Amino acid sequence: MDSTLACLAAWMPRQRWYAGKGRVPSLRMIATWDLPDPFADGGPTGVRVRTFLVADEGALPPVLYQIPVVARATAAVDAAGHIIGSPEPGTTLIDGPHDPAYSEALLRLVTRGGEGTGAGAVARGCPSRLETPPGVPAAGGVGVQAGTDAAIAEVVNGEQSNTSIVYRGASAVPPVICKVYRQVHPGLNPDIELQTALAEAGSRDVPGAVGSVAGTWPDPTDPGRTVDGSLAFAQEFLPDVQDAWRVALGAAAAGDDFATRASDLGTATAHVHVSLAGLFDTRSPADEDRDATAAAWQRRLSIAVVEVPALAPFREAIEAVYARAMEVPWPALQRVHGDYHLGQVILVPGRGWVLLDFEGEPLRPMAERVRPDLALRDVAGMLRSFDYVAGSVGLDRPDRSPESVQEWARAARHSFLDGYAAASGVDLAALRPLLDALELDKAVYEAIYESRNRPTWITIPLQAVARLSAA
Repeated sequence: MDSTLACLAAWMPRQRWYAGKGRVPSLRMIATWDLPDPFADGGPTGVRVRTFLVADEGALPPVLYQIPVVARATAAVDAAGHIIGSPEPGTTLIDGPHDPAYSEALLRLVTRGGEGTGAGAVARGCPSRLETPPGVPAAGGVGVQAGTDAAIAEVVNGEQSNTSIVYRGASAVPPVICKVYRQVHPGLNPDIELQTALAEAGSRDVPGAVGSVAGTWPDPTDPGRTVDGSLAFAQEFLPDVQDAWRVALGAAAAGDDFATRASDLGTATAHVHVSLAGLFDTRSPADEDRDATAAAWQRRLSIAVVEVPALAPFREAIEAVYARAMEVPWPALQRVHGDYHLGQVILVPGRGWVLLDFEGEPLRPMAERVRPDLALRDVAGMLRSFDYVAGSVGLDRPDRSPESVQEWARAARHSFLDGYAAASGVDLAALRPLLDALELDKAVYEAIYESRNRPTWITIPLQAVARLSAA
């Protein structure tokens, strides 16, 4: 096992989903489980489909990673770029999502159910009760085996924190995309919980749910107890679409009107919020909720003023905006998207805007991501996203006048809010002080992020801070 951990420790820092860039992982094996080789036909093949759960104890707090692998005879391996290493002579480990044995075994687990078992852990397939997603022609159900041929599987490029596999062909009619969570946590992932509930309630504003994989494994902090959590989620795949960021960026760069599409996006957002409020418990915010939010605003602002000195002249005005937000009644707390921006929405021809990725902020503990929150936090996130479109165009297209680009953003923001208010019935005028504070807090966070990672972009949040604190 030490040789396996050594191979993983050398390979993980080169992966986009690994959070500890710039250092060597300090790994401890927590558990493993195996899935049947889907191509064995009842006989041995010498191929092993295994998943490792390893804790990286070099991070604080430690991070638990899911690493699916396929072990094959080295002489038969031709997987350039996806080889993890050879912990034993004659055997090579391949990154599972890039090997057909794992991808097909995963699809069968998600769509048919069953279990993968091993040392200290169990992975359980949980097919959705929804046989065909809304708006998708029935073709034997979602992900139902329609023949003996395996699905054609392709790994999506560019993801930061997970690995997604798109399935087309006999095993996936219509197409399916399955997200494998690389960092795993105790508890049901809200990506699965919220989107499955919305899809099974008939929402056309999210992809249809296909199924998921749940797991049980030893608690890394207390080997005497076990925990349950989410390992993967499969949903309807919508091909030939663009995310809202690219659609909006193209419109802003060309100077095209975006008002109708922004209004429609506000409507879709409101529909999802109204549905979530009906599907899950809501509650009135208590004094401790308001106090905790105000404390978080102040804590973030104090950090920002130190790291971004340009914010210091605005501190008093920012605090005044926060104070006004505490003087108005707050709406009920409910389940929300949690990490909402233009990159989390796609435009589907003939269907409109469809919302994705209900995981919440990946760096927050799962217990925080599933708490009821202010729906206006999602609204504020989208408003900031429109500002970023304008800022990106301003940086990339110096030929465009700054006034015209900012006017595009203002029109998009107003249309989004109009669509949201009309579809939700929320009086945004009465809640404007709270919405301003949430958006301003987001801009303060962005100023910290940009100063650390993209200093040339810091003008985008700084301009928003000046605008919102002066309003």
